[in-house]
Amino acid sequence: MLSRRSIAPLLALVLASVSLGAQAADGLVRVASEHSVAETADRLVTNLEARGMTVFDRIDHRAGAEGVGLTLSPTEVVVFGNPKAGTPLMQCAPSVAIDLPLKALVWQDADGNVWLGYNDPAYLAERHNIQGCDAVLAKMTQALANFARQATTD
Repeated sequence: MLSRRSIAPLLALVLASVSLGAQAADGLVRVASEHSVAETADRLVTNLEARGMTVFDRIDHRAGAEGVGLTLSPTEVVVFGNPKAGTPLMQCAPSVAIDLPLKALVWQDADGNVWLGYNDPAYLAERHNIQGCDAVLAKMTQALANFARQATTD
């Protein structure tokens, strides 16, 4: 049976997804962007850094493909995190470290639409059987939804 505490992160995720028009499947939250891949990733990095997050890397997969003579639509990954959020999750379930730091994928699909995607914290909680970190998961869910919204809309 679900307690009120365990429902809070799930409810926050549902509300964030509905308000963003986000799509989630297989643990990946997808948010449509009004901007190009590069601009969406730039906006995300700027916002993450302004909120005290550490941006560890920004990977341009398209440039990597071009470097070996292949083509790929614009595709970037931003790797970021904050030990204040990640450490408590790892204390609750050490295996979640494989999914930390967090990542955001920004890509252009075959129709020219740009998307920002990230792992759903509820998916991480289920995948790693995280117990006792409901407040951290709820904050992470809200923060990720806010970062995505700020990166993808004006």
